[in-house]
Amino acid sequence: MSSTKPISLILSITLFFSLLLGSSSAQTVVKASYWFPGSEFPITDIDSSLFTHLFCAFADLNAQTNQVTVASASQARFSTFTQTVQRRNSAVRTLLSIGGGAADKTAFASMASNPTSRKSFIDSSIRLARSYGFHGLDLDWEYPSTATEMSNFGTLLREWRSAVVAEASSTGRPRLLLAAAVFYSNNYYSVLYPVQAVADSLDWVNLMAYDFYGPGWSRVTGPPAALYDPSNAGLSGDAGVRSWTQAGLPAKKAVLGFPYYGYAWRLANANSRSYYAATTGAAITPDGSIGYGQIRKFIVDNGATTVYNNTVAGDYCYSGTTWIGYDDTQSIVTKVRYAKQRGLLGYFSWHVGADDNSGLSRAASQAW
Repeated sequence: MSSTKPISLILSITLFFSLLLGSSSAQTVVKASYWFPGSEFPITDIDSSLFTHLFCAFADLNAQTNQVTVASASQARFSTFTQTVQRRNSAVRTLLSIGGGAADKTAFASMASNPTSRKSFIDSSIRLARSYGFHGLDLDWEYPSTATEMSNFGTLLREWRSAVVAEASSTGRPRLLLAAAVFYSNNYYSVLYPVQAVADSLDWVNLMAYDFYGPGWSRVTGPPAALYDPSNAGLSGDAGVRSWTQAGLPAKKAVLGFPYYGYAWRLANANSRSYYAATTGAAITPDGSIGYGQIRKFIVDNGATTVYNNTVAGDYCYSGTTWIGYDDTQSIVTKVRYAKQRGLLGYFSWHVGADDNSGLSRAASQAW
């Protein structure tokens, strides 16, 4: 009997440290997507079994108080988001995303410039995440655009990290995850991200490797989310990953983003149907943006021709003078495999509500 005690003790210690490590905030893989109320996609319809993490977007920054708030119309859904998605997958982790492309950039710049306002932002974000049951926070400031703003962004991240560590220590709860959605490259039009602060402070960054071409800013058709760019102009997911990692971001802190939507153009010449064809502007919607589910419907309803271009790892389809660039299953799978082969932490998509019966999410999850 007595001879088994040391073995039992060793097993107990091993189990303790296994549980300790398992409950830490370190991630092994991120398979994520964003949800937002404007998609009109019910949270209950999210197949959370296909994800490790889900982002609930967006909380707002109050420009007067510098506190993080949730619009009254969204409070009920945000406050039950975690509980709802965990019904299908109890292991899925949720993050409250703050900001977004439509958010006031000047409000974020002002908040980040001052210690007092930064503290107001940080403290309120932690309170809100805890009260709503989120496992983490995600900052989507699009984008710090000057050297000063980038420096302040780095300071904000460092203080945010210190605050969540201190909060976890004082409450005994697992530390909140911290992430940020950033430009696909660490070089934002000659303004550099504070890569060291990003690497030190965040669990990972979501690289927004999309919106490279669109009717609102491109007079020719082009791959909205190319993984590769044979012209080496820099507009590609691979170029963005190399930019960040060469600047010092560990690959395991990078999560590659791709869109569940595309852009539709009106061709100037119906006989010119490949990339970089002349256009007369947006088609189908006012800005040309169109969700993947709608794209699939367009293809079926119009008998559209579909093309996968393996040079850029992107898809397009056309019918008559309407041309749509997007990501289909093959390009999504190619990107997921690329992320895995490059040693990245994972992938994310914007946004889950634009998928077609979870087809892209399922393909992505199975490809990792």
